Amino acid sequence: MIQTARFNGFAAKLATSFARQNLMQTIGAELVQIDVGRVVIAAPILPQMRQQHGFAHAALTFALGDSAAGYAALSLMDEQDEVLTAEMKINLLAPAAGDRLIATGTVIRAGRRLSVVSASVIAVTGTKETEIAILQGTMLPVQI
Repeated sequence: MIQTARFNGFAAKLATSFARQNLMQTIGAELVQIDVGRVVIAAPILPQMRQQHGFAHAALTFALGDSAAGYAALSLMDEQDEVLTAEMKINLLAPAAGDRLIATGTVIRAGRRLSVVSASVIAVTGTKETEIAILQGTMLPVQI
């Protein structure tokens, strides 16, 4: 499905919004790519983001996937809208072993009131990439 942004400047809006996210700053996340209906966010797996076995904690995986999917949805919303997650499901496919995580969020279907989204999260070590999680959820446009 071909998707079209509803206003010029959507990428700048997403970048500004991302810069206000304290959690993303805390985990060292960066906005890697913004396209209409698709956003990529990456973050290092910092020592304080690891669980007891040394893998990235599932909370880090979820936060990146949720944010990437949410910003993908926001890229297709009206200029005055912000985005909130209504629900999100995660399937953890493999241990998050690596140096960094990369989450790619995409819009499956953008509606007027609900957007169905997905995200894929990969763990990266050097040149090795392993898909570690997939997410699917629903996003809502809100005016704050």
